[in-house]
Amino acid sequence: MFDRLLDAVVPVRQPRGRPRKRPQKLHADKGYDYGKCRRALRKRGIKSRIARRGIESSERLGRHRWVVERTFAWLNRFRRLRIRYERRADIHLAFTKIACALITLRAIKRFC
Repeated sequence: MFDRLLDAVVPVRQPRGRPRKRPQKLHADKGYDYGKCRRALRKRGIKSRIARRGIESSERLGRHRWVVERTFAWLNRFRRLRIRYERRADIHLAFTKIACALITLRAIKRFC
């Protein structure tokens, strides 16, 4: 799955020039600390910044993880998304997009 995920990354936009095919480096938590993941990154020319299992890092590699966790927490406020009642994927995706729009609207209202 990790290989397919890396291959599915869309080209990175830059202000000028041709878009790059892949990012320069990947930050990951301890769940990806396996030789297979590191080899897949090395094969694609991506630098790996993966936290080591069992070692508390002084570099704080997991400090950006809260962004993803916070986003999942925001989406979990919508019960229909937390417990998936919809059988069809397109309807579930539509509810997810509505939830993201509502989250964005609330954030905009808070800052204005």
